Amino acid sequence: MSQRELVGQPPAMPSVAGGTAPAVLQVEHLSLEFLTPDGWIRVVEDVSLDIPAGVTVGLVGESGSGKTVTSLAVMGLLPRETTRVSGSIRLAGRELVGMSQRQLADIRGAEVGMVFQEPRRSLDPAFTVGDQIAEVLRRHEGLDRKTARSRAVALLDRVGIAEAERRSRSYPHEFSGGMCQRVMLAIALACRPKLVIADEPTTALDVTVQKEMLRLMNELQAELDISILFITHDLGVVAEMCDWVNVMYAGQVVESTPMERLFLDPRHPYTEGLLAAIPEGTPQGARLRAIPGIVPPPSEWMHGCRFAPRCAHVQAERCESAPVPLAGEDRSHLVRCLRADELALKGIVG
Repeated sequence: MSQRELVGQPPAMPSVAGGTAPAVLQVEHLSLEFLTPDGWIRVVEDVSLDIPAGVTVGLVGESGSGKTVTSLAVMGLLPRETTRVSGSIRLAGRELVGMSQRQLADIRGAEVGMVFQEPRRSLDPAFTVGDQIAEVLRRHEGLDRKTARSRAVALLDRVGIAEAERRSRSYPHEFSGGMCQRVMLAIALACRPKLVIADEPTTALDVTVQKEMLRLMNELQAELDISILFITHDLGVVAEMCDWVNVMYAGQVVESTPMERLFLDPRHPYTEGLLAAIPEGTPQGARLRAIPGIVPPPSEWMHGCRFAPRCAHVQAERCESAPVPLAGEDRSHLVRCLRADELALKGIVG
């Protein structure tokens, strides 16, 4: 992680609460409940975020924080029989909450694409990769088979698949994990969507392939002027990809700010803990820090600050007595911590 990436003035970006830049995606006060054998359990609570055109917004946190289910709610992929959704999700001004499955199917692939964490499980093993890309083009753009096939080959070439014409006739099992992820990216971008959701797209890749994938996503974003919701637990990847970052913990956004400010001036103890666990930010020979404990399941969320049991700065009477709001002196840095103004937390530099 270079100094150039971590220092400088924060960009003029809207906060989670909104801003002047036109938003491709606006999520406001989103809450999700799942039906379990013990009844309805809330798994995401009061999440708000904006993604302007051409901007990458990160959603960061440990496993179990609610990142993936938030993205699945945006895509309308959660089962309706066992999920309650409240709040608002607007794509280019259109409300998605309450849309029929047919309406959502028309939007998925055409206006919003998704790159999943495990591409082999997302690609159909019974069809060639070329056919799977062409199917998206035929479904949403009404292309004939020959034209869709030609476009599919061009897309494979654009995402860096060598000998694209020949490899378009290959099946997913004939590709490496990195190549499968490139195919997923080609599918996500086939119809030039307004928004791409990337859910941990580099987690299963080795370091070299991960770097290539991130570089490719940056190139295609600039070329196509798309917005990206980038979901990850890796703050090193955040520094390379994101303009704005929302840190999630136990179903809530606990900090929201421009990428540079997050690294230089973290305000929430959870964010500080994540930064301290980055190997590149740890002095040589020093012991790598870890956050004690684990993310609690929704059934064990506290009434007050949900991070309190793991927090080194907790004051029980203040932090555990009542829910903590997401707030800040200005809209460019919001934090869900009652002691944010008192604590002198350390960033990754300085």
